[in-house]
Amino acid sequence: MPKQKTHKGMQKRFKVTGTGKVKHRNANRGHIMGKKSGNRKRHLRQDGVICGTIAKKIADALKPGT
Repeated sequence: MPKQKTHKGMQKRFKVTGTGKVKHRNANRGHIMGKKSGNRKRHLRQDGVICGTIAKKIADALKPGT
């Protein structure tokens, strides 16, 4: 029986914290930054946090076989 593999696309986009929450990089910060306010750009620098049922599904995809 082959081993279960980690989903590589999710591995590049998400990180699971110690408490089970999931961190991700915010969208809308790749280009066209001139029209966005400094306040908006500053808040986009912080990682977004997902918690709850969706976070559990992402964590399961990142930790197969456990």
